[in-house]
Amino acid sequence: MTMPCASSSFLFFRRATRAAWTGAPLAHAPERVIARRGAIGNRIRFARLHANLSQEQVAPRAGMTLAPYNRIEQGHSAALIDSLSRIADAIGVPLADLVRE
Repeated sequence: MTMPCASSSFLFFRRATRAAWTGAPLAHAPERVIARRGAIGNRIRFARLHANLSQEQVAPRAGMTLAPYNRIEQGHSAALIDSLSRIADAIGVPLADLVRE
């Protein structure tokens, strides 16, 4: 029995969805999106340091391991709004403080 061949658009959607769910870097992001990721990461770092917290303290409070948290803070991966909300709660700041422009 042969498996049906998946279309290339379905495979792209599957990879992009998996990447967004895991916090993995998304391929071919526009430069403005990459810049915004970095700005959000900088605001997360500033809020974390202002609260006198380490990455090792914030990550488990946010329900994630250190590696994905670090990638979000460094601006190297896209984060779901749920993850950003949990990070804001873990640091003790409003979500709006992390995503404002």
